[in-house]
Amino acid sequence: MNIIPIKELKNTLKIEKICKSSDSPLFVTKNGYGSLVIMDIDYYSNMISEMEEAKLILEALEDVKNNKYRDGDEVIKGLEEKYGL
Repeated sequence: MNIIPIKELKNTLKIEKICKSSDSPLFVTKNGYGSLVIMDIDYYSNMISEMEEAKLILEALEDVKNNKYRDGDEVIKGLEEKYGL
């Protein structure tokens, strides 16, 4: 885990280098307490994608739990009947 005091934010090249070279966010402290989080844009994009995928999986599991799904063979059969395939 990368942690720096807020006064080090003046050195933007160093901050960018830390963020680009690590696979984790950079935590910035002020007076010894967490204040900010800085991360590389690629790390952020990957994190958001993983969170969206996890959300979709949780929604799908909830649908299964509540019997809100259809069997794949039934769906294909219905499409074949509807479109004369």
